Amino acid sequence: MTIAENLRQVRARMAQAAQRAQRSPDEITLVAVSKTKPLALIAETAAAGQVDFGENRLEELWPKVDAAAAAGLNAIRWHAIGTIQSRKAKLALGPPTAESRTTSDAICLIHSVDRPKIAQRLSRLAADNDHPLDVLLEVNVSGELSKHGFSPASLVDALPALLDLPSLRYCGLMTMAPFVDDAEEVRPLFRKLRCLLQELRHTFPPAQFPQATWQHLSMGMTSDFEVAIEEGATIVRVGTAIFGHREYE
Repeated sequence: MTIAENLRQVRARMAQAAQRAQRSPDEITLVAVSKTKPLALIAETAAAGQVDFGENRLEELWPKVDAAAAAGLNAIRWHAIGTIQSRKAKLALGPPTAESRTTSDAICLIHSVDRPKIAQRLSRLAADNDHPLDVLLEVNVSGELSKHGFSPASLVDALPALLDLPSLRYCGLMTMAPFVDDAEEVRPLFRKLRCLLQELRHTFPPAQFPQATWQHLSMGMTSDFEVAIEEGATIVRVGTAIFGHREYE
């Protein structure tokens, strides 16, 4: 199957999952995870109507941003979805070289603010550059030691200090569920993240904390995005179902 056909299948499955949950498919953004993929495949996916692309490594994102701009792919919205190392946090604000033609506007959303230190670092950089950043807070709802992110309890405890940081706009939460054969096994984790978001909306309401919209739940990948949508995901991050296992890797 072609990438365009894969994309149509993914979108059809998303629409069916939304229908089962009595939601509109328009509420859900598909992020095509393009890590390791060459510009030719990104261009092919964009030609099939895909707008949002996610990259794990900031140092790999910016060359793609430049190459896409040079190729006229100016409608792409880029998402930073991987763990951000403190020493590389500056890349969230822009490319590493002054010669680059791109700007920090290229990153529309950072999904993976996973600890106070990186939030503080991003806040300082954003304030210094007079460029507020839209971010999601990553939550380790599974409790796996191999996963990054706040625990639900530690996030609630940390939020008063996080909300005092300038130049960060908290748009919601993100999680990575364990890889399992049966997606139903991770449904309780997605539900837990949704309940946490509802708790934050009540405890830290946007009317009182305008820097926190609590709009998005970024959860669900190729193996479980349908269950994630049924449990309230507003963003799903899909790579393999679009680009394939063998032919495109």
